[in-house]
Amino acid sequence: MEEKRYETIRFSLEGKVSRIVLARPEVHNAFNSTMIRELDDAFEKAKNNESIRVVVLTGEGMSFCSGADINWMREIIHYSYDQNLEESLELARLLEKIYLLPKPTIARVNGTAIGGGTGFLSSCDIAVASEEAKFGLSEVKIGLVPAAISPYVIRRIGESKAMEYFLTGERFDAQRALEIGLVNKVVLQEKLDEEVGKIIELLLTSGPEAIANCKVLVQSIANMSLEEAKLFTARMIANLRVSKEGQEGMAAFLEKRKPKWTE
Repeated sequence: MEEKRYETIRFSLEGKVSRIVLARPEVHNAFNSTMIRELDDAFEKAKNNESIRVVVLTGEGMSFCSGADINWMREIIHYSYDQNLEESLELARLLEKIYLLPKPTIARVNGTAIGGGTGFLSSCDIAVASEEAKFGLSEVKIGLVPAAISPYVIRRIGESKAMEYFLTGERFDAQRALEIGLVNKVVLQEKLDEEVGKIIELLLTSGPEAIANCKVLVQSIANMSLEEAKLFTARMIANLRVSKEGQEGMAAFLEKRKPKWTE
């Protein structure tokens, strides 16, 4: 297992799977500017490493991520508008990088996910939560809003539920998170790794280029007219059919064998 050390996170590579761990358990993995920059670097490495097929994001200890670090907040309360803008843009760019990563991302939600923590899991493709996990979008309680994370949370739970939880700041449990679509699965804490492992196995049997294109398809199609979607989807499938991966996948299916990317 390869591992690179950071100050606030851990990045490791186990075969074709990269694990990025928020590693500040003493503050429930609250994020600060250092963590944002280190996460940006880790996801950039995952993007550029061709051997990595799946990325898992999780937290160390009992929490996934409790939101912004209180000591960091003590600093930014004195920042100018321009300083706050740059800090906010760094978080926005990180969330966008996670969301647009051309590889599948799994949020392993091992515990509490509040504010920005909910944003991190929402920017991932699939979220699996422990039944003990708690969630909240409580920025309004301190006179703020869940701004940078909103594009990803709203995509996951829709405008109606986002409005409810953005306005009330109400906290909710894992079952409610499942009901509103914030997470995809809820399992017993002791079954969390097993469930994530099952999803990884399924992802590794799929074509890497096909997965990357599936992500583009899902992220793009909702904002297109039917006329735009017709040409976009026709071009996508035509390109994939003549691609090296598409040719291999179809040949493997017809020859009743496993495709080469599963080796």
